[in-house]
Amino acid sequence: MFPGSHDLLVEQNAELDRQQLPRMSNEYDLLKSEMSNDLVPVNETDELKVAENLTDSRRYCRPWTRDFLQDLSHAFFEVFHAPLQVNSLVRTADQQQILRRHNRFAAPAEGDTASTHLAGVSVDLSRRGLSNTQYQWIRAYLQPLQQKGMVNPIEERQPVLHVVVFEQYSGKYSDKDKAAEPKSNSEASEATEAEVSGFAASQP
Repeated sequence: MFPGSHDLLVEQNAELDRQQLPRMSNEYDLLKSEMSNDLVPVNETDELKVAENLTDSRRYCRPWTRDFLQDLSHAFFEVFHAPLQVNSLVRTADQQQILRRHNRFAAPAEGDTASTHLAGVSVDLSRRGLSNTQYQWIRAYLQPLQQKGMVNPIEERQPVLHVVVFEQYSGKYSDKDKAAEPKSNSEASEATEAEVSGFAASQP
């Protein structure tokens, strides 16, 4: 339902360029963005879990991406009384280059198809342990947001759902959209943090 492609990666990066969102080249860029609150922390809750291998400095993303995660996990929890798990958030170009050494499907660290994780707008949600009913619910939740240009989900080869969240999502609660807000509403494939620290499990 949410296929990835080279053209899609180009479109995503072009949109990030239009929004003038910088990419994280190294640890200094990452720390600077975290200190300035351009990137905000994603904390674990009863509704949202974070993969254990994701270090504290990598548990950050753009504010609107965190809003999306909180909204999605809350809606999911209300229906299924179970949490969602995040496998990957922001990355640096240095880290992405390491990931590419271990996964030939990993998006590059630069260029017009660079990983959107470098901009802190993307999240990889684990599909492991989800029932078919739960996963179809997530798909149905994402479809109207995708149609509005707020998110861009990609089903990857690995068991994760890669979701790019655009800044437009931060305006989702405008008066015009409130009535229509759903109540329950990639980068084709890349390596993940787990693969780097054990070469086992996310991706773009």
